[in-house]
Amino acid sequence: MAHTPTDSHNPWLQLRTLTPARIALGRTGTSLPTHAQLDFQFAHAQARDAVHLPFDHAALSAQLHERGRDSLLLHSAAADRHSYLQRPDLGRQLHADSAQHLREYAQAHPGGVDVAVVVADGLSALAVHRHTVPFLARMQEHIAAEGWSLSPVMLVEQGRVAVADEIGELLGAKMVVMLIGERPGLSSPDSLGLYFTYAPKVGLTDAFRNCISNVRLEGLSYGMAAHRLAYLMREACRRQLSGVNLKDEAQVQTLDAGAPHENFLLKGE
Repeated sequence: MAHTPTDSHNPWLQLRTLTPARIALGRTGTSLPTHAQLDFQFAHAQARDAVHLPFDHAALSAQLHERGRDSLLLHSAAADRHSYLQRPDLGRQLHADSAQHLREYAQAHPGGVDVAVVVADGLSALAVHRHTVPFLARMQEHIAAEGWSLSPVMLVEQGRVAVADEIGELLGAKMVVMLIGERPGLSSPDSLGLYFTYAPKVGLTDAFRNCISNVRLEGLSYGMAAHRLAYLMREACRRQLSGVNLKDEAQVQTLDAGAPHENFLLKGE
């Protein structure tokens, strides 16, 4: 009698406990099982929803205010979500009214700041809604320890990474940190990305930025992300650069020995 393989006979099944990737899905005849197909469709719908979810900047501003952080609402040159998705260049620059508003703010608060903090919806406002406030709390611990001055949190609707360079330049900031929703994956609709630039100015390319990605509860923890960011910021101030010439060599505390070890990706270099 013919035997139809099921999940209980799948030798790869135990690997599913180690990764959210779609492996060991099983089969029914030559097709995926119904539950695996429905899970895929659900994840795809979550990813699409994350891209189109409106940025609830009012709620985020209220959360920041409760924790003693001021914020300023700005808008990119992309008028709406359709323009943002079709014209990436518009998301990389401020709308003229927002740029003027920021100039007036900078004139009223001369002297610049050490760190400008920018938060943009990017391709997942869901990530920003969930992770901005708890991450900033951890980041601020490191900022306070270094004695750096901070800007209000700049909230940007329809923003892309490069818009932070314009904001940092207008504020006269030594460094800028951008928090932005990353492109959703089928297992990660709420992944937050961090982009750090030393001496920001309009026209910089990605080669001048450092990126820390997948900041979320199921990915890189807030504490670890803040630890790595703080290392990059300290080294950037010391070496006066960021980007491809600044590597993440932050030492990480191990849980067993409690002693730091080298970044294994850089071992042997």
